[in-house]
Amino acid sequence: MNYRSRNRRWHIWLAWFAAIPILLWTISGLLMVARPIEEVRGEGLLGDPAPIRMVGPPNPPLISEVPIQSLSLEQRAAGPRWVVKLPDGKTRLADPTTGLLLPPLSANDARREVEARYAGQASIQSVARTDADNPPIEFRRPVSAWQVVMSDGAHFYVDASSGQVVATRTGWWRFYDFMWGLHIMDPVGREDTHNPFVILFGIIALAMSVLGTILLPKALKKKRNGRRIDS
Repeated sequence: MNYRSRNRRWHIWLAWFAAIPILLWTISGLLMVARPIEEVRGEGLLGDPAPIRMVGPPNPPLISEVPIQSLSLEQRAAGPRWVVKLPDGKTRLADPTTGLLLPPLSANDARREVEARYAGQASIQSVARTDADNPPIEFRRPVSAWQVVMSDGAHFYVDASSGQVVATRTGWWRFYDFMWGLHIMDPVGREDTHNPFVILFGIIALAMSVLGTILLPKALKKKRNGRRIDS
């Protein structure tokens, strides 16, 4: 077997292997652009919080001898709330009328947060607590939250500590996320764009392209010589 025949055989085998990721990249890429990204993200499903209204000046949170990283007054479904962020990363809510710290949100509180801002046509089907150490694949945040499931398949995630709606996940978002996992060849974690499969198939595709580039001029030359003989 001569050098050119060996390269041609390698090119064919590499093309078969490279066809797998190229097909996945092409199909997943096309499907990910099938819907506008605004629709995928569910933009417009939640309105802005209501304006903050208070009868009198707010009282500061009653936290003694505890350093505060940040403090903000934000509107929640039950009214204005102090959002107290502590240096250890934890967040607490406090009532600005009394200054007292409030307990983490309950399921009913999370439901009210979504109902107060929801602008769609669906209804709430269920509310369930998520585990910060094992969050749902569509959430992927180490945050204790409430998952509010809507009848149209949309999911809202409400931070149990701050009361903030931290994520909106539509049915199209979950489909997009799965396609993204296939696109980067990490269908389980859907985060690692530097995984071994991407690197391996990238090298195979590069080798196939280089061999094809080397073989193409010789193939064209052979084709031209064949035409001259025929003529």
